[in-house]
Amino acid sequence: MIRTFFRHLLESIKSLKRNGWMTVASVSAVTITLSLVGVFMAVIINATKLAEDIESNVDVSVFIEYGTKQPEIDALEKELKGLDDVKGVKFSSADAELEKIKKSMGPKWDLFDEDSNPLYDVFVVSTTDPKQTKHVAKEAGELENVYKADYGGLESEKIFKISEVVKTWGLAAAALLLFVAMFLISNTIRITIISRQREIQIMRLVGAKNGYIRWPFFLEGGWIGLIGSLIPVALMVFGYQKVYEILNPILLRSNYSMVKPGDFSLQISLVLVAVGFVIGSLGSVLSMRRFLKA
Repeated sequence: MIRTFFRHLLESIKSLKRNGWMTVASVSAVTITLSLVGVFMAVIINATKLAEDIESNVDVSVFIEYGTKQPEIDALEKELKGLDDVKGVKFSSADAELEKIKKSMGPKWDLFDEDSNPLYDVFVVSTTDPKQTKHVAKEAGELENVYKADYGGLESEKIFKISEVVKTWGLAAAALLLFVAMFLISNTIRITIISRQREIQIMRLVGAKNGYIRWPFFLEGGWIGLIGSLIPVALMVFGYQKVYEILNPILLRSNYSMVKPGDFSLQISLVLVAVGFVIGSLGSVLSMRRFLKA
C-alpha cells in the first residue's frame, strides 16, 4: 500500500514536469487567486474587527491640553460629570495610554519614556445612550483645558457601512476566484488525461481500478495547489506584518486596532495551503469524472 502511494506520488511529479508550461500556467493561476483570496480574508477580518471595536468603543475620548495642572484636571472632571447624558468619566494618564500602545505595538515604543511621552492625558466619557455620543463630544470639546473630544464621528459610521460591503462582496469575490482557479486546474489535468487516454484505457483493460488510475492525477492537482500557495503564504506572513506596522498606529489614535500578526498570519497561511490543496485536488477529480465512470 505504501509502495503504491509513493509510486503514484512519483508519477504525479513526473506529470508536472511533462506538462511544462501548462503546469506553470495553473500554478500561476492558483498563486494569483490565493493571493487575492488572502488579501480579501485579511480585509474582511479586519473590517469585522473594526466594526466590533466601534460597537464596544462608543465612548468619548476627551484629550487634556498639555500643561494642565491637577486642580484644573479635577475641575474638568466635575464639569464632564455634570454634562447631560453622561454615565461615567474615567481618567487615563498619558503614561497609561503609552503602556497600552506598548502592549499593542511592541518594543518600538520603548523609545519613549515619561519625559518624551507624546500622548495626552485623557478622560474617557461613557454616555447613557450611544445616540448621545456626538452631542456629548461636542459639549466636552468646548470646555476649558480640552485639546479635543473625539468619538470617531462620521468616520465610524463610514467604517460600519464599508465593513458590511466588504464582508458581503469580499466573500462573493473570493468564492468566484476559487471557482476560476479550480476550473483552470481542471482543464490542465484534463489535457494531461487526454494525452494519456490510451494509457488509461490499457490500464482499465488489464483490470486497474478507477481509484488506482485516479490517484496520480489527484496528487498532481494537489501539487499544483500547494506550489501555488507558497507566494500567497509569504505575502500573508511578511506583507501583513508591514501593513500592520504602518496602519495600526494610525488606528490607535482613535482607540481602534487591527488584528495582530502572529497567530493570525499562521492561521490564514494554513487556510491558504489547505484551500490550495483542496481546489487543486477537486479540479483533478472533476476532470477525471468524464473519463472514469464506475
